[in-house]
Amino acid sequence: MKTTPVTPADLASSVLAVPPLARNADLSLNKEANRALIRHLQDGGVSTLMYGGNANFYNIGSGEYPAICDMLQELAAANTWVIPSVGPDFGKALDQIAVLKQRSFPTAMVLPQTFPSTPAGAEAGLKRIADAYGRQIIVYIKAEGYLNPQNVANLVQAGIVCGIKYAIVRKDPKEDAFLSELVQKVDRKCIISGIGERPAIVHLRDFGLSAFTSGSVCVGPRGSMALLAALKRKDYATAEKIRAAYIPLEDCRDGLSPIRVLHEAVTLSGIGNMGPMLPLLSNLEAEHHARVGQAARELLAHDKALATKAA
Repeated sequence: MKTTPVTPADLASSVLAVPPLARNADLSLNKEANRALIRHLQDGGVSTLMYGGNANFYNIGSGEYPAICDMLQELAAANTWVIPSVGPDFGKALDQIAVLKQRSFPTAMVLPQTFPSTPAGAEAGLKRIADAYGRQIIVYIKAEGYLNPQNVANLVQAGIVCGIKYAIVRKDPKEDAFLSELVQKVDRKCIISGIGERPAIVHLRDFGLSAFTSGSVCVGPRGSMALLAALKRKDYATAEKIRAAYIPLEDCRDGLSPIRVLHEAVTLSGIGNMGPMLPLLSNLEAEHHARVGQAARELLAHDKALATKAA
C-alpha cells in the first residue's frame, strides 16, 4: 500500500475508485468479497481506492473502524493508495483519526457534515482534525453551505490539505459559480471531480481539474482509466465515446440512489457479493434488480472486451 506523502501527481495518476464495502449477512466484514472487488479494480489499472459514501463510512462506528482499516491495508497491493474517510461529525472524526495515526495511510478524507455546521465552524474543525492527525487531509465538498471557496483556500494556505473532492451536483456542470470561484483561489491540481463519469469531461476540460472519482469504475475499471487517459491527452471526442458505456448504469444511480445502486451493481455483475448494507441504509428493492443488473453486466462485458482488445 502506498504510504508516501500525497502529491498532485498522485491525485492525477489514477481514477479514484469509490467502492462499496462488502459485508456478510450478520453485517460482519466479508473479507473475500472485498478482496475480489479490490483485485478487479487493480487488474483494471486502478491504483487509488477511496472509501467514503459508497462504503457507507458515514454509519461506521469507531469500534469497528480499526478492523476495517487493517483489512483494507492488508488487501491493497503494494502500489495501491487507500484513502479511508473519517467523520462526518467532529467527535467521531477525532476518534477515527486516533486510529489512523497508528497506521500508515498517508491521508484521510473528512466526510462533510452539513447539519449542524457552519462554514466557519467546519473550517475550524477541519484544522483541528488535521492538527490531531499530523498529516494532510482531503476536503470533501458535497453541498452549498458546508464550506465556501475562501474557507477552502484558507485550509490550503494553512498547508493541511493535499486534495479537494468537489461533488456539488449541477443541472449543467458548465454553470457552476462555486467551482469557478474555487479554481481561482486554489491550485486546480489539488481539486478532484467527485461525481463520476458524467461531469468528468466538463470538469477536466473546462475547469482544469486533475482527475475524477468514480463508483462505476468498480464495474468497468479499464474503460474509466481509458477515459482519464483520453482527458489527459485532451482527446475529448474519444472521451465522449468511452463515457457513453457508463451512462446506463449512471442513469440508474442518479434515478434511484447512487450508493445503493452501486452496491447492488457489483453484486449483480458477479464481481463479488456485497451483501447487506449497513444501516441506516438499506439494499435496493428487488423490483429494480433487473434494470441495474443488465446495466452492470453490459458495462462489465464492455470492460472485458477492452481487456481482450488490449491483449
